[in-house]
This record gives sequence, C-alpha cells and structure tokens, in this order.
Amino acid sequence: MNTVAIIPSRYFSTRLQGKPLIDIAGKPMVQRVYESAQKAQLVDQVIVATDDRRILETVIGFGGKAELTSSSHLSGTDRIAEVADHLACDIVVNLQGDEPLIEPGLIDEVVGLVVDNQDIYMASAKSPIRQIEELVDTNVVKVVSDYDDYALYFSRSPIPYCSTKDADVPAPIGFKHIGLYVYRNEFLMKFVALKPSPLERQEKLEQLRALENGYRIKLVCTEYDSIGVDTSEDVELVIKRINKLGS
Repeated sequence: MNTVAIIPSRYFSTRLQGKPLIDIAGKPMVQRVYESAQKAQLVDQVIVATDDRRILETVIGFGGKAELTSSSHLSGTDRIAEVADHLACDIVVNLQGDEPLIEPGLIDEVVGLVVDNQDIYMASAKSPIRQIEELVDTNVVKVVSDYDDYALYFSRSPIPYCSTKDADVPAPIGFKHIGLYVYRNEFLMKFVALKPSPLERQEKLEQLRALENGYRIKLVCTEYDSIGVDTSEDVELVIKRINKLGS
C-alpha cells in the first residue's frame, strides 16, 4: 500500500502566531515534524499542505516537499484532503504540525493498524495522563474509549471526571489524544464531504465529526509523552526535551 503523510500547516494562529516557523532548537517546527515523518518506515512520502508562501518557501528551503492549498479550508483535514485527492495513495496520515516530538515508531504503529485491518478506516493514538494538572488543561485534548480501544468521545474538558481532592487516584487518571490520524483515502474523502457537526463546532475538535456521524476511530495506546505546541511555554518545554535528548 502507498502511504503519504501530509502535514497541514497555516501561519495564522489565535494562540501562537507563525507557529510552524517558530525556531525549535535551530530548526523551524515544521521541519522537525517533517523529518520525524520521513523516519517512519511505513510512510512513502511526506508533503506539507499550506496556504502560506512563507511556509511553502521554508519547506522547499530545507529540501522538503510542499503544496499550496486554498485559504478557505476550515480544518486541517480539509486541507490535507485537497492534496490527497490528486495523489495515487491508499493510506493518508494527517500529522499535526504542532507535534515536533512525534515518534516515527508511533506513526508506523498507527499506520500498521490500518494496513493490517481492513475494517479500520480511521485510527489515532492516546497516551496516559498521570497528572491532574494535565487533565484539567484545556489545551490538552482528552479521549475516553471502550474496551476495544475505539474512541467514545474527545473533549478539552477533563474526561473522565476527577475531583482535585482525588489527586491520589491511581494513574492513569485519563488519556490524552495525540495529534496523529491515519485514514484510508476513500474514507478521508467521505469524511470531508460531511458537514461540520454540532459537537465539532462546540469543542473545536474535527474528529468529533466522525463520531457524530456514526464512524469509529480506533486508538493505539502508547507511553509516548507528546507535547503539543500551543503556547510559548510549550516551546520552551520542547526545546528542553530536545536538548536533553541531544537531537
């Protein structure tokens, strides 16, 4: 199967302007995400999908591949679908541009799940939450799932409920969603043809569009501890992690 990883990337952000081009230990963030995707063994090609020429030129400048997309897209998934629509690919990886520490091995694990299981058409990942502060952080997207690791709901609110007085509850106290989606290409096109759903608009989480329309999202559970970059404090945390790892 031919697998393409597409990184949706836009310059304007309500929380952190110019986020894809922020310097992360000597490299723009979009380059760090791109290089991680390149290291995944099950990914055949990597493309940045952007509506901003500054990002386009930056990607081309470090030797990457990028395509200029429409500026009217309401979500990253709509943006990657524009690119995937003219590619001869079977599997599409939607790799969030604000996850500079994403592990290539995790990308392979989620891709492999879709490749090996014909019944799975959309998959993602979750990791344990062990600190109450992370559970209540609205920048951290939480997910609850069934016994078979299919997602039941995603939210910025603390789900499941855990009172601060119960901080000694055995870990994990919940699971956070990792910004990685893998689709069968035909399902991706079906997904973007759906109208944005009420819960999607309320939570500002596009994956809820799938759940509200009765589609299932399979989750891989991983110990990988992601840091999604939404604030300048997140940038500092990522830089510290990179310096510690020496990468």
